[in-house]
Amino acid sequence: MLNVSLDQEAEQYLVEILSQKKTTSSEFIKKLLRDYRQNFQSKKSVLERMGGVPKHLLSVGNLSDRDTRRAKGTGNREQGVGNRE
Repeated sequence: MLNVSLDQEAEQYLVEILSQKKTTSSEFIKKLLRDYRQNFQSKKSVLERMGGVPKHLLSVGNLSDRDTRRAKGTGNREQGVGNRE
């Protein structure tokens, strides 16, 4: 068991909250700690919350490599796509 000494202001806040919630100080503190712990543990990155990198967004063939983009760009110019004339 842990005993905590509250200053007058904190004690007044606790009394107000307990009267509104109609609960005991022990139950309220348990809930407060449980909620805090849950929020602390749920600080995951966006990718972790999504379950990792979406597989359907990943392309095949290293399309983001410069050489690949360059080769594709050259092919488009030869076909007449992208000419600014």
